[in-house]
Amino acid sequence: MFRWKKRALPGLGLTLGTTGVYLALIVLLPVAALLMKAASLSPSEFFAIISSPRALASFRVTLSAAFYATIFNGVFGLLLAWIIVRYEFPGRRLLDALVDLPFALPTAVAGIALTALFSRNGMIGQYLEPLGIKIAYAPAGIALAMAFTSLPFIVRSVQPVLEDIDIATEEAGRSLGASDLVIFLRVIFPAILPAFLAGCTLGFARSLGEFGAVIFIAGNLPLQTEITALLIFIRLEEFDYQAAAAYATVLLIMAFALMFVTNLIQMWQLRYTKKADA
Repeated sequence: MFRWKKRALPGLGLTLGTTGVYLALIVLLPVAALLMKAASLSPSEFFAIISSPRALASFRVTLSAAFYATIFNGVFGLLLAWIIVRYEFPGRRLLDALVDLPFALPTAVAGIALTALFSRNGMIGQYLEPLGIKIAYAPAGIALAMAFTSLPFIVRSVQPVLEDIDIATEEAGRSLGASDLVIFLRVIFPAILPAFLAGCTLGFARSLGEFGAVIFIAGNLPLQTEITALLIFIRLEEFDYQAAAAYATVLLIMAFALMFVTNLIQMWQLRYTKKADA
């Protein structure tokens, strides 16, 4: 006769039911309400809303800025996680704590701070403007704000995996004559790739919906520096809930599609790693 093992937490029925209710109320119910509002539009009305010049421009600005922010964070976040894990130096714990600052700092404060730094009269912007480099009130400022708020996702995704990698595998590679670059590409990077992709996906998804940090530094010019999140907010202020739901649905589909592709890549990578270990 099968017997359940005694656990510290309550049984499967209670825990699964509690988490299911929580998930439904906090995640599924708002998403369902959004999709129902968008579904009230006919296909022609939905397409007309999301294909307007202003909407297409906001999608282009949002996607391009999120892409560049993710590329930057992918390189910089990986290096930062590597430094924190692999090296001991004064201020290491402080640097590790600062990685979480974008999580604790209100996004509006981050936007104001970035604008003060990179505006024409800012501490850094006053030296960049004469060189023809414009950050504030330009697409570069949008990408910078998105990179600031999404950096912790990549660092915190890669960091624990790096900590679990056995240094002996790297030493074995060196003993066989492999260079540091070969060891990184053939040993370390395949091990951290699933976590790296997960962090990049979360960072990209966060960038798609970023609002507070962006609106202060973007300039919010329609067709130029207006992000989709701001356009949604504008439509809500105009009580045009259907248009706002249509824009939000497009962002939701983009985020889900990206996560789906990333999960497929992660599954392939894990399957490849198991075959290599066997």
